[in-house]
Amino acid sequence: MRKILYILVLLLLCNPARAQKIAFPGGKTYLFRVQLRDKKGTKYSLKHPEKFLSERSLRRRERQGLKTDSTDLPLSQKYLDELNAAGFEVVGGSKWNNTALVKLTDSLNAGGLAAFPFVTGVRCVFHSPDSISRQRVFPLKSDTTEAIPGKPYGKATRQIEQLNGRKLHEAGFRGKGMLIGVIDGGYMNVDIIPAFKDVVIVSTHDFVYPYKSDIYHLLDHGTMVLSCMAVVDSFRYVGTAPEAHYMLLRSEYGPTESLSEEDSWAMAAEYADCEGVDVINSSLGYAQFDDKSTNFRYSELDGKSTLISRTASMLADKGMILVCSAGNSGDEPWKKITPPGDAENVLTVGAVNAKGVNTNFSSLGPSQDGRVKPDVMALGGTARVFNGRGVNSTANGTSFASPICCGMVACLWQALPGKTAREIIGLVGASGDRASIPDNVFGYGIPDFWKAYQMGK
Repeated sequence: MRKILYILVLLLLCNPARAQKIAFPGGKTYLFRVQLRDKKGTKYSLKHPEKFLSERSLRRRERQGLKTDSTDLPLSQKYLDELNAAGFEVVGGSKWNNTALVKLTDSLNAGGLAAFPFVTGVRCVFHSPDSISRQRVFPLKSDTTEAIPGKPYGKATRQIEQLNGRKLHEAGFRGKGMLIGVIDGGYMNVDIIPAFKDVVIVSTHDFVYPYKSDIYHLLDHGTMVLSCMAVVDSFRYVGTAPEAHYMLLRSEYGPTESLSEEDSWAMAAEYADCEGVDVINSSLGYAQFDDKSTNFRYSELDGKSTLISRTASMLADKGMILVCSAGNSGDEPWKKITPPGDAENVLTVGAVNAKGVNTNFSSLGPSQDGRVKPDVMALGGTARVFNGRGVNSTANGTSFASPICCGMVACLWQALPGKTAREIIGLVGASGDRASIPDNVFGYGIPDFWKAYQMGK
């Protein structure tokens, strides 16, 4: 241990940038999840959903025969006003879960929250560290990847052909008309990387308090995820849904790991619903946190016990498809899928290599209540991505298997617009190469998207 500490000290002295810390923005902060009793006092009505849902969102539901319900109603503004008037700053909330996110600067004041008659539960979900590492934005580098004659997908050829997705593209289904929401931790340099110049980004939004207006100067994990679907760089790289439109949402906070990221994720998912998103990719998963007492337990992997999975399990009933990463815990003590991968009626994606063999890190199933997990597999071992420097490179993780699959899901739904979210999810699983004998490593296997299309016609 002493030798390791000595080496770490030398590294920090030799590279001051590694040791650079800044105070947490806004000073000491506590966030509390406040469970509200009901939605009495709201000014909205289910008779007029157009007041709180976009036209695109309502059309998506109408196509699938889905109606709005009480979970869709915004939080009671009357209750929120009372909290604010009493000195409790409401900084967010989830209408589907009927929870408010309240900021305090002194945790001793939290007792006052429980005194409100409309509050049925209070839980601390975040307390800020004294300092955090300064976020560095990478400078761009020249991408020297050479074009591959005869291979229009270039370095990304294997990841689409493994899913037999090229046939869908050649049939004219490349994601046109589909809106994909990406929930991630940051999209470093997406606005200036040449490979993204033709990507249609309809909007961006941050759901991590304290909120930032520019998500292009944060983590580059979302950059790599987005590239798997959206980039078009002929004969060098083409993503799996190059003609889709994208909404970039941030819910992950890099410097810490806390339960508040569940709340941020729920807000992002609800925003995506409101704006009419069709398919969501979420390459995020949670099991262990900085506060070990809040770690999830295996018994909670039932799609309902954690707030994030409970939220994810509602998406199909709102007419959306969630494609999410299974997690990278296969070779770690946790081993299992990470929430929201345990959610119901979603596509949880594990990782295989180019030969179709599962990677050692891909998380395992089943869910606690016995459902097959992961649902399907895609390339996550040495997947091709564009990183935050704008370079066509490789990366490992179910984080990349998920968007590779997600792009094809959007193309499939474009090809079969009369299908519901649940029906598309079912077709993808049924097309898997292990659909007849699913297991807890591969799920239903590697999907064949052309087969799914033929089955769905």
